[in-house]
Amino acid sequence: MSETSATTETGEPASRPRKSSWKYIGPGIVVAATGVGAGDLVATLIAGSKFGYTLMWAAVIGCIVKISLAEAAGRWHLATGRTLFDGWRSIGAWTTVYFAIYVVVWGFIYGATAMSSSALPIVALFPDGPGLKFWAIVTGLIGLAFVWFNRYAVFEKVMTVLIGIMFVVVVYVAARVVPDVGASFAGLVPVLPDGSLLYTLGLIGGVGGTITMAAYGYWVNAKGWSNSFWMKVMRLDNRVAYITTGIFVVAMLIVGAELLHASQLALTSGDRGLIDLGKVLEDRFGTGTAKLFLVGFFATSFSSLIGVWHGVSLMFADFVERFRAPAAEDAAEKEHAGPAVVDRQQRSLPFRAYLLWLTFPPMTLLWLDEPFGLVIAYGVLGAFFMPFLALTLLWLLNSSRTPSQWRNGWLSNGMLALAGLLFIVLCVQQVRELPW
Repeated sequence: MSETSATTETGEPASRPRKSSWKYIGPGIVVAATGVGAGDLVATLIAGSKFGYTLMWAAVIGCIVKISLAEAAGRWHLATGRTLFDGWRSIGAWTTVYFAIYVVVWGFIYGATAMSSSALPIVALFPDGPGLKFWAIVTGLIGLAFVWFNRYAVFEKVMTVLIGIMFVVVVYVAARVVPDVGASFAGLVPVLPDGSLLYTLGLIGGVGGTITMAAYGYWVNAKGWSNSFWMKVMRLDNRVAYITTGIFVVAMLIVGAELLHASQLALTSGDRGLIDLGKVLEDRFGTGTAKLFLVGFFATSFSSLIGVWHGVSLMFADFVERFRAPAAEDAAEKEHAGPAVVDRQQRSLPFRAYLLWLTFPPMTLLWLDEPFGLVIAYGVLGAFFMPFLALTLLWLLNSSRTPSQWRNGWLSNGMLALAGLLFIVLCVQQVRELPW
């Protein structure tokens, strides 16, 4: 073990790394695997198919923005010993109201979306087997059982395997289409072709940007990182995560540019666009490459499913714990968020209740069109979450709630302000596009 004992400000024992090391990496892999969903990959493919390599620079900026956001969430947990929801609650009651409504409505619709997305590649791989609804229910139940009966260490190992599959498949497909290296580097120069603004904003803000970015701090604590001694390790972990995400985005842009842009092929928007891509790959490179891609598609979707089942359930358990006990603010300052706290929350009734909420009620949506009112509520609440996260982190990390040595510097403030502005623009656009 490369750890030595230390103590927290409360006198409790805590782990301390001797130095920042690659072997500690884990929570960042989890957040990367969870944040990159099938829909994100399709959006990137479509951007590549429409504009070729021109928006490569936007993918790089998006990677830097996500590094800044996740670093801020992790820094809050490690510097203060308090959870992110505890920080939100200290800002005002309005944060509790927003999160309570958001987590219920979002979870209901996301559950159905995640199960359907995980089922799509299975149906494509086994077209003569059961249908989409059957496999959607099966993947949801497997996700439920896996998260219910396993602790963080096992969860992290499985997520690492899934992101390894994703990485190998996506990079392999990008290599098969033979990227134009010169055009790739030319795409790093910021240019906005006509009609590309929304695609550019989507590339910067969309891939890997979900509620799971807020869950990063909880996974940091679950890993055993519970104080500021782990700050360098967390930052290395976070950078590896979003550089990996950046490679995914670049690889999918290459596929879109080389495979779709030149031949003017169009994909269906949403997860089903990857089924379209599978057919294109089969025509171009054969059945083996197409099936391998579908396996990568499944790894992408299922990692997002179990990541949300675990991470957002942890956030909900923390939310309920703080909401139930008004005196918890004082207690939270004495009890540093760490693996013991996370383990207790994983065994708690609220954690398991939210797991059930993500799994069973959404199954009804597999037979029904999503109700109009829910679609609107889901769209509005979801659009507001990333601006909410960026701006509240900016607030918390510039206040006396954070020890002075760990407050934002000019670079962190600039990146979080840029992220907040970007997500506000995307929020307005998403709300405008809803079927009012």
